[in-house]
Amino acid sequence: MHFSNYNAFAETLQATCRISDPWIEGKPRFRLEPMLLTRAVYAELSEAAERIGALYDELCALVLAEPLLLDFFDLTPYQRLMWLASGGLWHGIARLDLFLLPDGRVQMCEMNSDTPSGEAEAVLLNSLFAPNFPPVQNPNRAFPAQFIEMLRSFLTPANTEPLRVGIIFPTEIPEDLSMILCYEEWLQSAGFEVVFGAPFNLHPMTGGAVGMFGKRLDIALRHYKTDWWAERESVWVDGLHFPDEEPLERELSLILEAVAGGRLQVVNPFGATLTQNKLTMALFWQMRERFSPEAQETIDRYVPKTLRLCDVHDALLLEKNEWVLKSDYGCEGDEVIIGREVSNDIWQQSLEQAIPTRWILQQFFDAAPTADGYIPNFGVYLLGGRTSGIYTRLAPVATDYRALSVATFLEG
Repeated sequence: MHFSNYNAFAETLQATCRISDPWIEGKPRFRLEPMLLTRAVYAELSEAAERIGALYDELCALVLAEPLLLDFFDLTPYQRLMWLASGGLWHGIARLDLFLLPDGRVQMCEMNSDTPSGEAEAVLLNSLFAPNFPPVQNPNRAFPAQFIEMLRSFLTPANTEPLRVGIIFPTEIPEDLSMILCYEEWLQSAGFEVVFGAPFNLHPMTGGAVGMFGKRLDIALRHYKTDWWAERESVWVDGLHFPDEEPLERELSLILEAVAGGRLQVVNPFGATLTQNKLTMALFWQMRERFSPEAQETIDRYVPKTLRLCDVHDALLLEKNEWVLKSDYGCEGDEVIIGREVSNDIWQQSLEQAIPTRWILQQFFDAAPTADGYIPNFGVYLLGGRTSGIYTRLAPVATDYRALSVATFLEG
């Protein structure tokens, strides 16, 4: 489809009844010119995503076998509970945020394995622009079908028709509603019954099952962050208390007991509380020799040098322009301080106020910009460990909620 101007595009996008916010802070949040990748570049990004996913799976096996390694992470009691109850299961869907360096190498920024977002933008943008670019390949075309296939892989013979999925998300936050609506559409088209609500809408049912609004659930499709199910604690020494800092004890107990009894499946499993934690990248480097040769090669090739802040004797002695300070569970640019982008005072104050066990220092890298000066963040999706699409965002420096979303195609 060809769009003569942004207003025409915005009207078409809103007509999908999925994405209703084409602007953010009065500016477009989408770019009309799609990103075109060579098949070779997409293959490099796909290989990186799958290898990093396998690296995290190896990490989970290692921590499961040696529970004392949990001490490396400053997990709360309820986060530990979620990890231990998961039995090492963490993955259904993830998004790897990858960058291309000027020499063509791929570098990882982070993995979003807890509640990855952007699926609606990735699928809908490509579907809107694809008719105008017939010679190209749409890498997101099969995403809905692959998503359903991944979800079905969690079912057991105990699950009988009709199958019902409960989508659990923060109903008071509208940002990801477009994705929830897409999930609902894809699931219903595949024959699932769908009900959605917040964790507080969960309740027990007979036989140890879990229900939502009176309907028994077979699968809980979780888009409510693990650190929100647990105790909420500030990552700053002088941070304010959260108004909802208590763990969701009732709701979490309901789900974990049902999972343990084989009466409910959770996607993503609660083991994602560990893989979402950015201290994992510091563990990769600090305990590199504990991993397989292939995993060590993945670390060297894709993961920037990463340190726990608590392991750095005097972080103020580091050259700030060479480092990025990140909190353990911050996302979408939140709680990310890029040394070269802030003053010496802000950098010093950030290091002094950061709780050392909750932060990492990650080596800064220069990503290759587009011709108009934007830095592309290639969000490669993994579904069941396999590459299943891409969500590209463009930003002048760090990727945050103001980044431009752009359709992404492969050369024909």
